[in-house]
Amino acid sequence: MRKGFALALLLWAGGVVAEPAPELTLLSEHVVEGMRGGNLSGLALCGNEMWTVSDRDDDRIYRLQPVDAPVWAAEVVEIEVPMVPDSGLPWGLRSRTWAASFLRGGELDFEGISCDSAGNRYVVSESHAAVLQIPPTGAASWLKIPPTMIRQARGSGMLLHFNSLFEGLAVNPAGDHIWLAAERERRGLLLIKRQQTVWDCDGNCVLLSEAGQQMQPPQFPKAKAVSRDFADLSLFNGKLFTLERNAFQICRRDARTAEVERCWSFAAEALQDARRFSQPYGLAEALVVDATGAWIGLDNNDGARADGERRPVIWRFAAPDSGWGASP
Repeated sequence: MRKGFALALLLWAGGVVAEPAPELTLLSEHVVEGMRGGNLSGLALCGNEMWTVSDRDDDRIYRLQPVDAPVWAAEVVEIEVPMVPDSGLPWGLRSRTWAASFLRGGELDFEGISCDSAGNRYVVSESHAAVLQIPPTGAASWLKIPPTMIRQARGSGMLLHFNSLFEGLAVNPAGDHIWLAAERERRGLLLIKRQQTVWDCDGNCVLLSEAGQQMQPPQFPKAKAVSRDFADLSLFNGKLFTLERNAFQICRRDARTAEVERCWSFAAEALQDARRFSQPYGLAEALVVDATGAWIGLDNNDGARADGERRPVIWRFAAPDSGWGASP
């Protein structure tokens, strides 16, 4: 009786005992050649072109052509980045990032890329908590985002720690809504909307602020509880998909409330012996979800995986049999 009561309490308290997320099927694997800084940290599919960024390169983004080949060539598109505006981050966080850039490169620390139907690309700078807009033609510019967003995020417990700021973004096709993902300790999701020339909160920017830990998947060597995190975002069919790096899963969420609806795991494929890295955490950093599948990109942090591959890797997974939009 006591055991049954305890189990009921666990289930009632938030689903501690739960069905494992169904596994996605890997269709193909591609390595990327020609990224100067390596460390692929974002993906965006804009029409037939795929774009990516490196958190070690401040002066360029990269165009990829998704083809049925094991190696993809990265085409450099140079950008001239204007001076970064003050986003409202405290001086201590900004100074630590500036100092770290001398050791690793990439003072802007680009961590995500998205695009709208007009062909504008949007890149998030983790170090400055700012968003750069790169139009199809013309000069790049930083979005005008009042410090209100940063104050609300920090007031909710996010953006308090070095290297734990914005890790991904998603833009709607109309180009007037942007979702931002705070990485960890606490992780969270925020939404800002375009209001003429300024991007601002529509009341409250914060959709989700979440602390706590989550077990790594059982395939992970010496699996343990680690901080819940977000590594990237993708918007598809009006739903927000989160890349949850340490849990090795993609989750579908309500784009208005950030409530999780369903998750899918990619641990079985990602953690096969030949694909493992020595780092004690997940390395998936980039996500694109479309009608037939998902693209997941890895930031290998300059390390080699078990088979010796040191270049950035992109995986193509098939969509679930019932599609991404199936009921939870």
